[in-house]
Formats: sequence, C-alpha cells, structure tokens
Amino acid sequence: MLLVVAAFIVAFVLLLYMISPLISPNPLKLNGAHVVVTGGSSGIGKCIAMECYKHGAFITLVARDEHKLVQAKKEVEKCAINDKQVVLCISVDVSKDYNQVESVIKQAQEKLGPVDMLVNCAGTSISGKFEEVEVDRFKKLMEVNYLGSVYPTRAVVTTMKERRMGRIMFVSSQAGQIGLFGYTAYSPSKFALRGLAEALQMEMKPYNIYVTVAYPPDTDTPGFAEESKTKPLETKLISETSGVCQPEQVAKIVVKDAIVTMGLFRTIALFYLGSFDSIVRRCMIQREQSKAADKRE
Repeated sequence: MLLVVAAFIVAFVLLLYMISPLISPNPLKLNGAHVVVTGGSSGIGKCIAMECYKHGAFITLVARDEHKLVQAKKEVEKCAINDKQVVLCISVDVSKDYNQVESVIKQAQEKLGPVDMLVNCAGTSISGKFEEVEVDRFKKLMEVNYLGSVYPTRAVVTTMKERRMGRIMFVSSQAGQIGLFGYTAYSPSKFALRGLAEALQMEMKPYNIYVTVAYPPDTDTPGFAEESKTKPLETKLISETSGVCQPEQVAKIVVKDAIVTMGLFRTIALFYLGSFDSIVRRCMIQREQSKAADKRE
C-alpha cells in the first residue's frame, strides 16, 4: 500500500512538472525592465539587484542607510551589460509612513519608468525565547517584515493593473514556512507574507500580475551574522543542521524561478523537522540536569 501511495505522489509531481510550462506565466524579460528592490543595500536584496542588472534591468535600490546605498550602487553598477542602464538610490524606511513610500516610488517611476518587478526584501530578525523577547520587538518585526512589504506593494499595484503586467516578489524565510524554536517574534512576521502573497495573487492574476514568495534558508548576510550573536542554543543547533547559503546563490535562484526552487527548500525543511524536535528535547533535558546538579551543590 505504501509503495502505491509513493508511486502516486511521484507520478503527481512529475505531472505537475510537465504541465507547469502550460500554466505558468511567460518569463519577464529583465532587459530594459525597471526593478525596484527594497532592502537593496546589503545581503540578499543587493545580490538580487546585481543579478537583475546582469540581465540588463534598470534598478531602484530602496533602503534606510544612505551610506550603504551608495556603496551598494557602486557594486551593482559593476554588473552592467550596457551603458544605458541606471541605478537609482532612495533612502526611506518602507515600514513607517505609507504616503512617504508611495511618494518615493512615484519619483522612481518618473525617472526610470513604470515598475515591472518589485522585490520586497526589506526585513530584520531577532531570536530568543518567547518570554525573554521584549514585547515591543514583536510589533517592530511585524512593522518591518510585514508592513515593510505591504506599503511598497500598495504603491506599485495600481500602475501594474493599468498596464496589465508586473511581478511582485516577497522574500520570506524558511522560518516563514515552519515555526522554529527561538523565532516566536520572527516567524509570524514571515508567515504573514505567505498569506498576503496568496490572497494578493488571486486579486492580481486577472491583470496578468504574478506574485511569488521566496523562502531562502539561513544565508550569509550581515543581518544573519548580527542575529547569530544572540541565538538560543537550540536555535543555533537547528541552524547548523542545514548549513548556510551564500546570498549570490540565493539571488540567482530567486530571480530565475522563486516558486519552484523554494518549493524544494520547503521539502527539505519538512525533512528536518523531526531532528529539530529532538534537538529541543535534548537541550531541555540537559538544562534540567544542570539545574538539578546545581541544587545538589
């Protein structure tokens, strides 16, 4: 019976693979396209901008830190394939004021034309046990990771609907598909992106606008390095089971085919869940044994 079920699953996956070209949208031609990347001053966002630039796109980098934006612009410009390409930098906090975000997106469109693809990559992360995370951090992460994607998306959809074309990408996380120890503040803010993307896709598809979500694993970025300084032991051990990806590698996958490739990451993540639970149990037992030993002393 198990063999029959397994065979059915394999056959179903193969069928989806074969018909996917028939139901998927036509690839977006990046040559000459205007791509806006939030969180584009470092990490995955910067690498996505570089990857798009290598395909001839015009880039608008959006981030808070002006100095980092200037440095990122120089790096992106080195990837040019023609002398017509332009990199525009905009310093703004995409999670604070929608009117301000709408205004800067309008400015970008006036300079580089309508937005063909929006990549929502602005985000932040903290880790810690639920009762030890400061309450205001829960609100902060929802603002940055969720509203920081809602606002830029709202700012581009009207023009995209008028043009009957566009791509919107949300960069979530593996922690946005499976809840992990130490991420009670972070995971919900990334889970929210999936709900937004799925609901938004239903609204946008009739207008030939397609929404994708990327779920990259741990990636070697400045944000990851900072977060690792305060990770609980259990979270560190869980992270170590899957290794760390390079942002350039993740960017290539995301730009090429976010949905299919990140679906593979999802499968891998589910495979690891069993071992994650055993890590948490083992750490709990060790901690209890340590406490008992301290009391005896």
